[in-house]
Amino acid sequence: MKAKGGTVWFSGLHCAGKTTISNKLVKRLRENGVQVVVLEGDIVRKAISSDLDYTIEDRNKHIKRVADICELISKNGVLNIACVASPSKEIGEYARKNIPEFIEVFVDCPLEVCEKRGVKGHYKKARAGVDGFDKFLGISIPYEIPKNPDLVLKTNNESEEKSVERLFSKLVEEKWLC
Repeated sequence: MKAKGGTVWFSGLHCAGKTTISNKLVKRLRENGVQVVVLEGDIVRKAISSDLDYTIEDRNKHIKRVADICELISKNGVLNIACVASPSKEIGEYARKNIPEFIEVFVDCPLEVCEKRGVKGHYKKARAGVDGFDKFLGISIPYEIPKNPDLVLKTNNESEEKSVERLFSKLVEEKWLC
């Protein structure tokens, strides 16, 4: 199977299922011989944005850096997946405008479900005002739902497998995979 160069841009709250779904999609793509680059928000942050804080302004700077990397990868004909929270409509629009081939996937999951899934306790720490968690997306920093995502995955209502299948089908439908 061959893939078109482009970016699958995951957006959603922490613990919504972005990384889980993207990892399962990557596994399926690689099993089909597709080379894919994965940019996972926390890992990429350590590499290119360790100088930034977690304010909305710094989050947007970080995500712009990720979008610029995605643009380079996409322009070089490689499929890549950006697994980032993408907290503001502004940053989602920046990514869509600057990345030549772009599919935005909104991983939609209610905050209360994300909080229950949060095995690391970050949401509890944010609600308790623990130092270092005072700028937490969905609690003290608003998350703006993307305006016109290309695909919405409701991870509180469908299985991970169903979400991956829907996304894989979208890539075939859009002729990103053949």
